[in-house]
Amino acid sequence: MPHIDTNTDWIDAVQELEAKGEAFVLVTVLGTKGSTPRDVGTKMVFNTESSCGTIGGGHLEYSAGKIAAELLAEGKQSQRIEAFPLGPSLGQCCGGRVNLLFECFMPTRLPLMLFGAGHVGQALVPLLNRLPIALRWVDSRMAELQPSGGGSAQLIDTEQPASEVAAMPPESAYIILTHNHQVDYEILRAVIDRRDADFVGLIGSETKWRRFQMRLEHHGYAAESYKHVHCPIGLSEVKGKRPMEVAISIAAQLVKHYEAKSVNNVSRGIQGKDLTRLNLDSISRQA
Repeated sequence: MPHIDTNTDWIDAVQELEAKGEAFVLVTVLGTKGSTPRDVGTKMVFNTESSCGTIGGGHLEYSAGKIAAELLAEGKQSQRIEAFPLGPSLGQCCGGRVNLLFECFMPTRLPLMLFGAGHVGQALVPLLNRLPIALRWVDSRMAELQPSGGGSAQLIDTEQPASEVAAMPPESAYIILTHNHQVDYEILRAVIDRRDADFVGLIGSETKWRRFQMRLEHHGYAAESYKHVHCPIGLSEVKGKRPMEVAISIAAQLVKHYEAKSVNNVSRGIQGKDLTRLNLDSISRQA
């Protein structure tokens, strides 16, 4: 059972999880009948590590947590309604009935770590800030370069850029544009070692990529582990070499990538099967 925080307001918890790009389940008391521990509209938030608020405690809350964990494990946005009789089956003596609405929210912003604050990086960041992306911008020369246009990006100045990879959540994107091939290689290895990247882009020529592949093979990496790396990064249709042209090409490739992942026929909202199997007579507000 995740750690329970009963002091933080559910709205604050949701805002914090959205800012971090973490998935969560919002549980709402949709309807009640008879004696119940909490009123209609009471909410509770679950994520993989903790929960916030309370819908009444006891086995009701325990059962809600198990369902929330199942939805999070599915890894997709979904909604679900469940009815809970508060009797012997749940070990609660209220004797009433509670209907809960479960809403599973996946991260709406793609976590992305951009390495490199040179000309291309500085041209790219303002574009990324206009996209549904939670951006961390890393370079060993941030204080020296003082790049403009960072906007909402989190700027990280470090002498060990590759070490920052460990701080990213699963299914993150990585764009590697540093001024040093060895630094690029170290970052790339750190990303590959995680085995959970959503997107990996590396600036450079085809010759650079062949050399990197040879080095990876020499260090024992199977071709399968780096086959998803986009190098040269950017859409091949865009031939321009100017920093802004390269930046636009990279941003377009990233948009193409996350749009391709979207499933257009995913069911949205509460489905009929959820309503018909529920005893709707039990969904009633207490007088």
